[in-house]
Amino acid sequence: MAIKTSTIMYSQRVKLLESQEDHFRDFKSKKIKPAKITKTISAFANADGGDLYIGIDEDKENKIKLWRGFENVEEANGFIQIFEKLFPLGQEFSYEFLKVSDAGLVLHINIHKTHDIKKASDDKVYLRRGAQNLPVTTEEKLKRLRMNKGLVSHESATVSADLFFITESDVVKNFLCEVVPTTNDARTWLKKQLLIRNEKPTVSGVLLFSDEPQAIIPKHCGIKIARYKTIDSEGSRATLDSNPVTVEGCLYEQIYKAVDKTVEIIEQSPILNNGIMDKIDYPPETLHEIITNAILHRDYSIADDVHIRIFDNRIEVESPGTLPGHVTTKNILETRFSRNGSLVRIINKFPNPPNKDIGEGLNTAFQAMTKLRLKEPIIKQNENSLLVVIRHESLASPEELIMNHLKKHSEINNSIVTRICHIDSENKVSRILKNLVNENLIERIPGKQGRASAYRKKSNIK
Repeated sequence: MAIKTSTIMYSQRVKLLESQEDHFRDFKSKKIKPAKITKTISAFANADGGDLYIGIDEDKENKIKLWRGFENVEEANGFIQIFEKLFPLGQEFSYEFLKVSDAGLVLHINIHKTHDIKKASDDKVYLRRGAQNLPVTTEEKLKRLRMNKGLVSHESATVSADLFFITESDVVKNFLCEVVPTTNDARTWLKKQLLIRNEKPTVSGVLLFSDEPQAIIPKHCGIKIARYKTIDSEGSRATLDSNPVTVEGCLYEQIYKAVDKTVEIIEQSPILNNGIMDKIDYPPETLHEIITNAILHRDYSIADDVHIRIFDNRIEVESPGTLPGHVTTKNILETRFSRNGSLVRIINKFPNPPNKDIGEGLNTAFQAMTKLRLKEPIIKQNENSLLVVIRHESLASPEELIMNHLKKHSEINNSIVTRICHIDSENKVSRILKNLVNENLIERIPGKQGRASAYRKKSNIK
């Protein structure tokens, strides 16, 4: 296995030594046993990937990191041999030596999130959490990891319910009538699609073809929509506009109902802006694709609903379960992997399927935001859920947003700047306004002091 040597600048070395160990980064001494390091590589591969540097260790007395690399490539052979056996060079693992002057070679291993589960040399499975490598010690934890990796899916599990609920439902009758008119034998068709196993309906079968799947799989397959009148990072009971809305029904109905209800709530909740009610618009394609994605790709083994939270400046869509397989927040727009293959495939057979362009939904959502000159959504993976934040935040700079506001309104104050620019620092708001004053673009309105302070556009500015 040929491993290249890359020369880095001294400033890059300093930056690396000043960085901290965390969920995505670790440092190890070259004196550590290679077998022990395989635990770290296993942990990164089974979580979200990361970077491991061998040849950097800590002076615990002075609490600083020291670059104490290998004298030559051959000195690292013991590490390379065991790594090649367990984690071969390729798309998931890459290796390089880092060199700075004559300070020795540091072996840098870049580990990607892998599709399958990787074991360390002790034949145990590890998982990265924060700066720790935690052993996966129980069958329940290993099962959860398999679920998270997408190696198994809860959609194929059977449910202790009468087949009647999916073979005689209105949903399946309408579906067969419109999509498979050559048969009215729901039982036979569902068996062929593997939605009936051992004379029991599967989770996918219930979700797709039961009239009321929430009655059969409670607390696992609904949608909750809440409206919070705030731009705070979290909603509270005090800012909750009304009781949360619950959306139920088969998945096909849920998707369209959830999108329609979200749009309805947004349209009914204009924002008071300097005495004028402003309407906030989100691209309908973005809402549709992100909500569809949350419902079809969530982990149905987790007892929780999909949550849609509507704030004054954003919409949050949170779905149970982490990203499956090798998918990460960084490659999600380029890679394809479905946790619930049956759900995705069969719902695409419905008339006007919600997932028309399979695999292209999130790309469509991002492109729609860009067309409206809004910032792209943020995708964040939590420990047991995936959060997508759709921001109503312009691509324009704060200065542009302030001047555009003053084209429509006679004045602006700190609180308005905070809201329209999505800045949560009063000091930063003050600096921006001060700079615009110094540029002779705006001026403070006389007679308005303290919290009532406001600014207006200079008369010579169009």
